[in-house]
Amino acid sequence: MITHSIKTGLSFGLTSGVITTLGLMVGLESGTQSKPVVLGGILTIAIADAFSDALGIHMSEESESTHTSREIWESTVFTFFSKFFFSGIFVIPVVTLDLSTAVIVSVVLGLVLIAIASYIMARQQDASAWKIIAEHLAVTAVVIVAAHYVGHLVAVVCG
Repeated sequence: MITHSIKTGLSFGLTSGVITTLGLMVGLESGTQSKPVVLGGILTIAIADAFSDALGIHMSEESESTHTSREIWESTVFTFFSKFFFSGIFVIPVVTLDLSTAVIVSVVLGLVLIAIASYIMARQQDASAWKIIAEHLAVTAVVIVAAHYVGHLVAVVCG
């Protein structure tokens, strides 16, 4: 059985891993067009941000005073590993494809992962799947588009 704390860690890690990594990838690619820079960014997110998010969930769960120590640690561990996994999965397209293709493949993969997670959540809540999927994909798209233009702006200003 999947407990609330495991769901918290998995859903947060997946969402944060996908959106943060896509934003970083798209921004770095549009600003540098450098595969090593994008790869380094992904690995940094997979390690540093996974630890950061896990500690954030840990402290958030502790502050609620409604969770057992086991539940807090389950959320912490599942947040770390899901964030690490879902960030790290984007290494595969970057290593195996040319950079522009890798970014496109990663964006599609990320949108699919967000859509699947949103669908599962909607079904669990007996809510409108299409509304929740659209809402979550819209937020993801805003991050991707904003990161793209920030990357271009940085390249123009600093390049």
